[in-house]
Amino acid sequence: MEKPILCRKFYKQLWCVTFCFFFCFFVLFCFDYLSLISGKNGVTTLLVYNFAINNQRCNHHLCNINETITYNPDSSEVIRNFTELDSCSGKYIYVHDLPIEFNDNVLSNCSLLVKWFDMCPFTINSGLGPQVRNPGRVLMENCWFATNQFLLEVIFRNRMNQYKCLTKDSTLASAIYVPFYAGLDIGRYLWGYNISMRDSSALDLVKWLAQKPEWKKMWGIDHFFVAGRIGWDFQRQKDNDSYWGSKLMLLPESMNMTMLSIEATSWSNEIAIPYPTYFHPSSDAEVFQWQDRLRSQKRRYLFAFAGAPRPSMEGSIREEIIKQCIASKGKCKLLDCNSVGRKCDKPVEVIKVFQKSVFCLQPPGDSYTRRSTFDSILAGCIPVFFHPGSAYAQYLWHLPKDYKKYSVFIPENNVKNGKVSIKQSLLHVSKDQVLAMREEVIRLIPRVIYANPSSKLETIEDAFDIAVKGILDRVEHVRREFKKGMNPSIGFAQENWKLKLREHEWINFF
Repeated sequence: MEKPILCRKFYKQLWCVTFCFFFCFFVLFCFDYLSLISGKNGVTTLLVYNFAINNQRCNHHLCNINETITYNPDSSEVIRNFTELDSCSGKYIYVHDLPIEFNDNVLSNCSLLVKWFDMCPFTINSGLGPQVRNPGRVLMENCWFATNQFLLEVIFRNRMNQYKCLTKDSTLASAIYVPFYAGLDIGRYLWGYNISMRDSSALDLVKWLAQKPEWKKMWGIDHFFVAGRIGWDFQRQKDNDSYWGSKLMLLPESMNMTMLSIEATSWSNEIAIPYPTYFHPSSDAEVFQWQDRLRSQKRRYLFAFAGAPRPSMEGSIREEIIKQCIASKGKCKLLDCNSVGRKCDKPVEVIKVFQKSVFCLQPPGDSYTRRSTFDSILAGCIPVFFHPGSAYAQYLWHLPKDYKKYSVFIPENNVKNGKVSIKQSLLHVSKDQVLAMREEVIRLIPRVIYANPSSKLETIEDAFDIAVKGILDRVEHVRREFKKGMNPSIGFAQENWKLKLREHEWINFF
């Protein structure tokens, strides 16, 4: 009876010895394997796999982290490299904490922002302006605002405050955002001020930036800011009080930054993004509902124009457009912006006209571009352009490369010389083409709107999202060029329309 018990004890001991033997063998094998994968100069790499929440780096996102610990015995240093599988990898943005003189103080003096009228009513609701009340059957409730086009930089900053991939560690950032209210700042001094006043903030800004460690990382090439005015306002050609604007974008430091503005010049470090429109949805459902409404909208007018003549502008075709509209025998709807009541400043009046029209004419105004272009897209009205600088050479990130998919182009010289009838040109567009273009225009709506900063769209990318993605891609391209040994400054800030134009056929227009 005793013998089986002894055997069981013997087998247990044998199993323990065997297990210990194989365990020790495995450990020795691992150390031997590590010696095989050691890097050059005796650097050994250990792989540690874990799941963690890194509040600083991942911004409260759950990260799947493969942490590579590199040990160099010669320097007794441990170097950690992280390959993160979180949704913010390559998307982190660091926001400079600028002195308030560059943004908040500018906005607080809202009555001084524009010489001609008080901007204060438009600064509420995170820059969206007052909500449109009693929109009737023209607009939807709660998501339309009387937004002023000059407040883009305020809207953009408030959207950036909600960006999911912000980081407080600038070493992790793929791009650096400078929340400078460039357009609002210069707007105070465009009329009746000398160049010292116009340049003051710009000079102070670049001096402040150049002293920051973030600047020295790439000498500003990863920095960007937003301006709610056209690029020409920051390109003063001479230091003479009689010349227009500031010289912000001609400063050496600014040459290393990217400016997003409502209209860009020929400089390659200026990128045009959509004007802020009146529609600022708080949910995907509001966008889809608005798009569906437009698809069933009846349109009684062949074309429409909202604007006023520019008699003092040499070469303007607006007077000819208005003349042809009036002579169209009911085919064209004119919204006269010189009329009493300022209907062109009222969202309901503008969208009502565009909703009822198949085509919306978008000639150049004080500059190449118009906010009206984006109002027409919002209304499902096919834009008609007369110069490529009004859209095709501008909004390269937001509008399709194939302009014929969503618009009609009529060269302005043909209209100016009376060679072309706008009505007859548009009547030649087939019904199938009209339906296809209108559907493309309606699909474009999410790409040209800025969602309400107080909420969040779930599946839709809006104009802000596309602009941020474009900046990240632009900076990453520079980094790749640098790694290849190329000079990253080549082509980054050059004055040449050919570098920006998708179709070189447009070069003759500039």
